[in-house]
Amino acid sequence: MSLMDKKDLERLLRVKGETCVSIFIPTDRAGKNVLEEKSKLHLKSLWKDIESKLQKKGVVENKIEKIKKPILELIEDSSFWRHQSDGLAIYAAENFFEKYTLPIHFEAHTYVANEFYIKPLVPMFSGDERFYILALQLAEVELYEATRYSIGKVEVEDLIPSRLEERVGFDYKEKHLNFRSQNSGGEKTVFHGHGGGEEERKEEINRYFRAIDKGLDSVSHNDHAPLVVATQDYLFPIYQKVNTYQHLFDQVVPGNPSDSDMFGLHEKALKLIDPVLRKTRLDKIEEFKNLNKTERTGTSITDILPAVQQGKVDTLFLENRSEIWGHYDKYKMETKIHEQQQEDSYSLMNWAAKEVLTQGGNVFLIPKEEMLSQDSQMNALYRFS
Repeated sequence: MSLMDKKDLERLLRVKGETCVSIFIPTDRAGKNVLEEKSKLHLKSLWKDIESKLQKKGVVENKIEKIKKPILELIEDSSFWRHQSDGLAIYAAENFFEKYTLPIHFEAHTYVANEFYIKPLVPMFSGDERFYILALQLAEVELYEATRYSIGKVEVEDLIPSRLEERVGFDYKEKHLNFRSQNSGGEKTVFHGHGGGEEERKEEINRYFRAIDKGLDSVSHNDHAPLVVATQDYLFPIYQKVNTYQHLFDQVVPGNPSDSDMFGLHEKALKLIDPVLRKTRLDKIEEFKNLNKTERTGTSITDILPAVQQGKVDTLFLENRSEIWGHYDKYKMETKIHEQQQEDSYSLMNWAAKEVLTQGGNVFLIPKEEMLSQDSQMNALYRFS
């Protein structure tokens, strides 16, 4: 499964000046649509439309074939279609192909221009939306890095079994499994009394958790992303006591993490931490409202695009289901808007989003009814006037 990070985004942004195809389709994780390969058939249909569009644009057949080849290979990869999330993003050019399976509910959309279309993805890279999930069991531990829209496993050398064994001093997983087989009441029974064996067991768990905490430091050192722990209720207080990471989230995803897959863990953790993740977005909206109709805000695209070029835009708000077609002249700093896509036009929203992200700003997709200025599909909060 191929998830996105900032390096992937930077790769997409570097591809310019050639025929670029962007495809977004909704997919299913399981069920009838997966069995009937509906997503595969959907892509096949979309590609036919794109191929026709490329031919009408006068793209030479040799270039079309190079773009088509990996897409057709993907269509024929039955194994790939059996392991999907909520959405699939495909980027293809003459010498470039990448696909991303993402937990985002895309609407079907295609885009052909001299750049890739990243507008549906930009919220993944804006604001304080990144967090960690620690799936913690007494016999196994996994670390995931996530945003509101994605999750991926983090390979941590210091969390591999042999390294934990070095830190704890014995093969903890094997000893834990032996302990479970000898205690039909389950591991919780060790906390019901005060016998010597039980105290020894508590100390072993403490040593194991301290080893995990130390192993995580190789990834989270100097990080500020919150860490959400998924574990059984009785284990979380023990881990809290040994934890040294400053941004441990104070609520736990309860239950055995092995009862959920990666996406299930993501869904449960997101319900808990979503208010924290939305803080930057809400703060920027409030700042815009307080500064509205001053030189620190913009609601006209003809004013906003030159400000984007100058690096003035701190936060860009885009109407999520709208598009603005046209052309921006960087030399004259002039904007031409077209009512619909023409041969020489491109998405001005996409261009602005790419520039603002490259400059380290925020981009948020906003429903029409929540746009800060109802008269515009693009609003901006400036760094300076």
